Amino acid sequence: MDLTYSDYLHVEPLLSLQHPRSEPEEHDELLFIVVHQAYELWFKLLLHELDKVKGDFVAGRTYPAISTFKRLRTVLKVAVEQVDIVETLTPMSFNSFRDRLDKASGFQSGQFRELEFLLGYKRADMLKYQPEGTPAHARLQARLREPSIVDAFYTFLGHHGVAVPGHLTARDLTQPTQPDPEIEEGLFRLYKSQPDLEILFELMTDFDEGLQEWRYRHIKLVERTIGSKRGTGGSLGVEFLKRSLFHPVFPDLWAIRHRL
Repeated sequence: MDLTYSDYLHVEPLLSLQHPRSEPEEHDELLFIVVHQAYELWFKLLLHELDKVKGDFVAGRTYPAISTFKRLRTVLKVAVEQVDIVETLTPMSFNSFRDRLDKASGFQSGQFRELEFLLGYKRADMLKYQPEGTPAHARLQARLREPSIVDAFYTFLGHHGVAVPGHLTARDLTQPTQPDPEIEEGLFRLYKSQPDLEILFELMTDFDEGLQEWRYRHIKLVERTIGSKRGTGGSLGVEFLKRSLFHPVFPDLWAIRHRL
């Protein structure tokens, strides 16, 4: 039998994965499930592409990294646009099925925590939200201990003549990445001398801005829907989300703006 579109994409199993818990079923619960399942698929793609960029950085490949950052930024634009869909849920419509979520919360998204760890925003205490022995817990543990994309970027800068300080190359990989004045100086020199790297650095800044835009839209969505109440499952809600808003992935790229 010839391969079909449905077979290749496993459409029937995919369409069987939406199970509203409200009884009788609340009309808007299906929208809520579909959008969040779509987000998990986008998170999977972002992880896939960022792992590829890590390899490009370590190997010193500029143009493949440029191409992938263009894709990453476009994916984030779609993620932001999906917030518009969720915002068609009014607080009343969300509350009609919110209690059916029990202790489930987007706060528990293992893939989003993987993204944060991969991007250098590492917080070991986030592991406690994934049950031990689960695949998500194992993946998050691995991400905690492996080099982030920022660490790979240091290797890339070394390929281009930047003297990366020893305290960065030998740092504890389980800790979050931090800005560094020597990296800032190296970036400033490369900006001025290598136009191809300037293109890459601007795309990295675009990606960083896109991630912050998504965080902001997500915060306003939550605030609009539940106000200052705690999130589902007792998660910390809006105030916790606000703490992570201005956490750039590449702070040194932002630090040199006033010098360019």
